[in-house]
Parts: sequence; C-alpha cells; structure tokens
Amino acid sequence: MKIVFAGTPEFAARAMRAIYDAGHEIVLALTQPDRRAGRGMQLQASPVKAFSLEKNIVVLQPETLRRNNVDAQKRQQAEQAYQQLCNLEFDAMVVVAYGLILPQDILGISERPGRHGSFNIHASLLPRWRGAAPIQRAIESGDQKIGVCIMQMDVGLDTGDMIMVEELEIATDETSASLHDRLAQLGSKLIVNVLADLENKNPVARIPQSIIGVTYAEKILKTEAEIDWHLDAQQIDAKIRAFNPFPGAYSLLEGQPIKFWRSAIAIDCTNKALRPGDVFGIGERGVYVQCGLGVVEILEMQKPGGKRLPARTVLQALNVEEKPLRFQIKAK
Repeated sequence: MKIVFAGTPEFAARAMRAIYDAGHEIVLALTQPDRRAGRGMQLQASPVKAFSLEKNIVVLQPETLRRNNVDAQKRQQAEQAYQQLCNLEFDAMVVVAYGLILPQDILGISERPGRHGSFNIHASLLPRWRGAAPIQRAIESGDQKIGVCIMQMDVGLDTGDMIMVEELEIATDETSASLHDRLAQLGSKLIVNVLADLENKNPVARIPQSIIGVTYAEKILKTEAEIDWHLDAQQIDAKIRAFNPFPGAYSLLEGQPIKFWRSAIAIDCTNKALRPGDVFGIGERGVYVQCGLGVVEILEMQKPGGKRLPARTVLQALNVEEKPLRFQIKAK
C-alpha cells in the first residue's frame, strides 16, 4: 500500500523502517523541524527524517499543521502540507510520536473514499496513559504491565477506537530506555500486521475505548528530576528507572548534582537512626541511601561532566567510609 508516515523520534523511525521493509511504499514523511542538540548545539535531523533521506522519501517539516490562528509563516507551511496531502495518492496514514496535533482537515484527507484513515501506534494500554509520556509514567507509577495499542485516530487526545492491542510485563528492573526498545519492536510488529489485514481486506475490528480508567501521561519536565528523599524507597526506585534516559533523576551531594541511572530496593536495611537522604554504606552491588520509608540501593551514578559509573566507584572516590554523606533534601 501507499503510506503517508508522520513521526519524529527513534520509536517512530523503527516503525517506519518495519513498514518499509514489509514492502509498503512510503510516499511522504511528516516530521518535526530540525532541532539544535548536543554540546555544539548543531541542527540535527530527527530519526524519521534521517531514515527518509536514506530511502529517498519526500519529507515535509512544518512547525504546525494548523492553518488558523497562527502567524503567516506557520500558516504558509501548514497550507503547503495540506495541499501536498490533498494532491497525493495514498491508502492510509500512520502516525507515531509525531509531536504535532493533526487537525480534522488533515485527518479528513486520509478518510476520503477508498482510503483507510489514520492509525496511531500508542505505547500504553488505552485508556490508561493517554498523552505524551506513557512509558515513563507507567514505570513511575509502579504499573506491572503496559503494551501497545494500534488506534484509529480521531481529533481527541488518544481517544480513537482500538484496532489491535498486545500487553507486555514491566520487569522490576525496567528502565524507560529498555522498555522503549521492547515497545518499539512490538509496535512495529503490530502496525505491519494491521496494514497487512487492510491490504488483504481482512476484517478489522474497531473497539471503542472504555470511559473507565482514563489517565493522562503528562510530558516529562526537567523540574521533576530531583529526588525527594522523604518518599518511600519504591517510589524513588521507580522514579530513577522511569527517568532513564531522560531527564535523569538526580540529587545534590556536597553541592554537586549527582545523576542516578540504575537502582533497586534494598531489603531489611532500614536504620531508624538515619534521616532521609543519608548515605550509610556501600554494598556488594551499590550504595545504600535512607528514604522516608525503606532504603534504595543506587547501582549507577554520574558526576557532572563524568561518565556513568558503578555507584560504588563514584562514592568511594568521595571517601564515603571516612565522612558522613547526605544527599540534599529537595526544597519544597
């Protein structure tokens, strides 16, 4: 089939590659404008754009797809994208972590007679975790399972009918980085299956989402990254794993922001004489820190400007056994 693909990050690029490898023709890619990144703050293409250029796929990068209530430059970009889609022959649109809202006039082009509409790969078990950051919020909240939904898109925020759903268990040591990769693989498989059903005219069930259990996965902010040691160990461990790789949970130690990349719950280590944030020893795997309830074992840390290292290595360099160390309590 002929596919219009809209997406931006690596999660989207993996699905795009799977669609391409399955033999479908991607006739147009929509992705966000190049962004400055890295130490040199150079403009960098999105993973979807990079793959498109590799395969000679036409790319459009409007700042918005809204043609109303925007300035002249953005309106011109949106109008160009609209007209190009109107004049394009395609069978379906696939949208994955695009980052821009698709207004009804854009969705309507994909819903014209003879077309299948627009489909979204969403990394959650809808209606739980609609929105921008379902992977991180699922781990942060201690969910035991997650999954991928292929959804028929409408103008709501992840409110469309579900086409195909498959669950994954969230491991106790899961990070957003590891879960992202597993979900990307699953999402790629499911969208290829859906497109195959459409191409072969197999029945495709559309199941409305339940109105019970709706939650929203708000965008992750850097301001959330600082650890509050008054929380219990399970909450802190979940946050460290959820914020790996972005934005990286951290706490101040002797005035330095120390990032935490891996952790675990320490069993039977609570010391009632200690305060939240107190470092009280180095174990076989990591460093023990007292929480509001329980103890978290930090396994991997990073000092400013340094590399990710075993937490034992980082704190041994600070002579943890010779002086008391305490992570700073987050300001309210």
